Amino acid sequence: MDLQTHHFGFPLETVIIFFAVVLLSIYLDLFAHKNSKEISVADSAKWSAFWIILAMGFYAYLGLRFNWEWADLYLAGYALEKSLSVDNLMVFMAIFASFGIKGILQHRILYWGIVGALVLRAIFVAIGTELFFASPYVGFIFAAFVIWSGIKMLQSSGNNDDEELTDYSQHWSVKLTGKFSPIYPKLFAEKFFVKAKELSQSELANVTRQGAFYATPAFLCLMAIETSDIAFAFDSVPAVIAVTQEPLLVYAAMIFAILGLRSLYFVLAALTKYLVHLEKAVIVLLFFIGAKMGIQSYNHAIADSGIHISPSLSLYIVLGTLAAGVIASLLFPGEKE
Repeated sequence: MDLQTHHFGFPLETVIIFFAVVLLSIYLDLFAHKNSKEISVADSAKWSAFWIILAMGFYAYLGLRFNWEWADLYLAGYALEKSLSVDNLMVFMAIFASFGIKGILQHRILYWGIVGALVLRAIFVAIGTELFFASPYVGFIFAAFVIWSGIKMLQSSGNNDDEELTDYSQHWSVKLTGKFSPIYPKLFAEKFFVKAKELSQSELANVTRQGAFYATPAFLCLMAIETSDIAFAFDSVPAVIAVTQEPLLVYAAMIFAILGLRSLYFVLAALTKYLVHLEKAVIVLLFFIGAKMGIQSYNHAIADSGIHISPSLSLYIVLGTLAAGVIASLLFPGEKE
């Protein structure tokens, strides 16, 4: 089947299965952690495995029900989004550290942050894929975005000096939130907002201004994470669209990758010091994806270059590069800090 002349579209059966699985899984995850006081690394590892198995199950469904080329496009997009998300989680760690938030409250904030990401990704994917199909020249813009992301990561990875951690409590999103809501500057249980009547007179003396409700640092942290995720979407959405132009496959790849982020966060917090070369693999992938999209756009908009990278080859390159990054991290762990 020629994927250039056929479109996957939105098969009703696939849409129903996808959203049913996603909603049921979110409910199960929320129910399983309803009474948790602390999220252990072992528990997070089990849930991370669950989300990966779920994503691979959808891959098998696409291949058996439709075509393995469509399935390979989805899996390549999933692997790329998952690898890009690792860098996002590093920023989330810094945000939590800035606000002094630990344990189960991190889990709650990540839960609502991911719910927001589900909605925002749908909007970005819809706009991105429509732009891509509107003109073949848009692909050159997307390719530039992806390569620019790779250059940014390359520059940041080269700065190994001990830089002062950005204070995300001064993030513009936090300041903006303060303009709309009075703020109580201390954590209050696990609440995003606290009522005025719940605070003592001495506690009310610390609020930014009088009001019926006050935003807590937990809500401010959530806002910082949500706005940071929007910035990440500008990098990751064009990258995944460069691999998989079908809106449903792009969205499915991104959502299955994002759903596992919350569990992966706690695993990554324990393992990040060991995966020292994974970021280099992601940088290589971004340059490859940018070049691939540039060639693909040239073939459509100008003339056939004679270079055609199949979905299967893209998948092998994505998975192989990520595997090389992990293996290199194990063989050459670098200096211990």
